[in-house]
Amino acid sequence: MEIFSLRSSQSLLFKNNTNNNAKSPKTADIVIEPKPTIGQGSFQIQDFDSREAIDFTAVSAGELRSYARQGFDSGLIDQNTFAAISEPLPMHAIDPLGNVIDLSNVTDGTSFNYLDYYKNQLQIAMSIGDPNEVQTLKSVVSFLAGEN
Repeated sequence: MEIFSLRSSQSLLFKNNTNNNAKSPKTADIVIEPKPTIGQGSFQIQDFDSREAIDFTAVSAGELRSYARQGFDSGLIDQNTFAAISEPLPMHAIDPLGNVIDLSNVTDGTSFNYLDYYKNQLQIAMSIGDPNEVQTLKSVVSFLAGEN
């Protein structure tokens, strides 16, 4: 009786012989069906090019995250932009004039003007001079304004 190690027995399985290369009769009857056409009840994702009609001045946080996910999946935005859009709003923010804005009443289902919010945050970041934050916010504003 011979004892083989697992390593040597695995290498025996990969030997190139005629039995392993022959087609199995079990796979001969497998047929790939054609892709169903649109309108046969199949699930379809909305074409992302219709994003231009979206009004980001009155959208909920959940809808915004959904559009951001579609943009990330389609390659329109990078991971940093997606993360910036997906993170929840702070309880308070500062506008470009230095006034404190109360955002505590904005919930996941509340419509909010995200385009103006991110434009204001971009102005503040540009005045502070944080180049990484500026680049991310420029990308967010570009995405929300439909400039991608």
